[in-house]
Amino acid sequence: MLATDVRLLTAQTHLFTLPEGIHYLNCATRAPFSKMVEKAGHDALDHHANPFGLRPDDFFSGAVRVRELFSELINNADPERIAIIPSVSYGMAVVARNLERKPGIRPGQHIVLVGSEFPSDVYAWDRVCPELGLTITTVSIPNAFPKGAVWNERLLEAIGPETALVVVPPIHWMYGIRFDLEAVGQRAREVGAWLAIDGTQAIGALPFDLAAVQPDAVICAGYKWLMGPYSLGLAYYGPVFDDGIPLEEGWMNRLDSNQFHRLMDYQPTYRAKAYRYNVGEHTHFLQMPMLEAALSQLLEWQPERIQDYTKALLADAWPGLERLGCRLEPENGNRGRSHHLVGLWLPDHADPMTVQQALQSRNVSVSARARALRIAPHLYNTSSDVEALVEVLTDVLK
Repeated sequence: MLATDVRLLTAQTHLFTLPEGIHYLNCATRAPFSKMVEKAGHDALDHHANPFGLRPDDFFSGAVRVRELFSELINNADPERIAIIPSVSYGMAVVARNLERKPGIRPGQHIVLVGSEFPSDVYAWDRVCPELGLTITTVSIPNAFPKGAVWNERLLEAIGPETALVVVPPIHWMYGIRFDLEAVGQRAREVGAWLAIDGTQAIGALPFDLAAVQPDAVICAGYKWLMGPYSLGLAYYGPVFDDGIPLEEGWMNRLDSNQFHRLMDYQPTYRAKAYRYNVGEHTHFLQMPMLEAALSQLLEWQPERIQDYTKALLADAWPGLERLGCRLEPENGNRGRSHHLVGLWLPDHADPMTVQQALQSRNVSVSARARALRIAPHLYNTSSDVEALVEVLTDVLK
């Protein structure tokens, strides 16, 4: 289990190279690299500019530490259950490819999704549903405030004996509303449904306990709250995926594949557990050291302390913005709002894209999503960033 350091974090701006005068409250779009991650990338480039002396085991060793670090971050006892993936769509495609192998799967069952989910968590089922005779049940966001408690109750009510699979994130990617994953996991197990979690917008900044949730799959892109490079992600695949069907037949995923002098002795046996689901060329000589550095830094900072920092950072801003007619989900434990990603609903008269552009013109970066602004701070942000945000919104909305 990840140890908890109760000390409050201070701003870590000095560990990043963001330019002066830029107010980047947009980690949910892409995290900036820390200096530590930058250095790891430069060092890897220098090292691999000359491939002389490269050993077979070097194709495999880089991912070992990353699996261990990610496992520590999510409280996974078995790093061999972690696969290296290029994207969330790839990770969800593994789930879709193996859904036909689920015990008891039958036509007429359904897959439960939350409304307005990220496309990679929706498109994955377009092919498998007609093939297996399944339908989609979408649990839409409630209209009235507060939304989180009602949304969670509706989600739990939608999971029943006819549910084959539940796909849910720790928080909604647009609004930052949390889902009670422990309750969802328990309900899924009660009815015999698989549970797949897209942790991209939470893991790394919000505590996640795999042992408590007990999902079948956890899929996470690396370039947001894991603070790593693009096109590199991680996925946990539980025992239901043992002996499953991978998306591709990569040679590295087979037993004894580090014995290059014997590669022509074709090996039918896969390496253990989640290894078969690794993307081809998963070594990522340049990117893997960057992800390792990012994960090491996150474990030092700790997600719980990142939550505490971002909560304190924005606490004084919310009352003034609400007086301007904005609305946000209240705090309500694991059924309320997160603090690293907050959806701020704008007044009816305000156009979100116009507001976003006004912010961008004054060097404040957030994202417009539907009727809300998605505000996503991290440890590199300070009160000056929040003050700039409030100043522009006050000018635009008053």
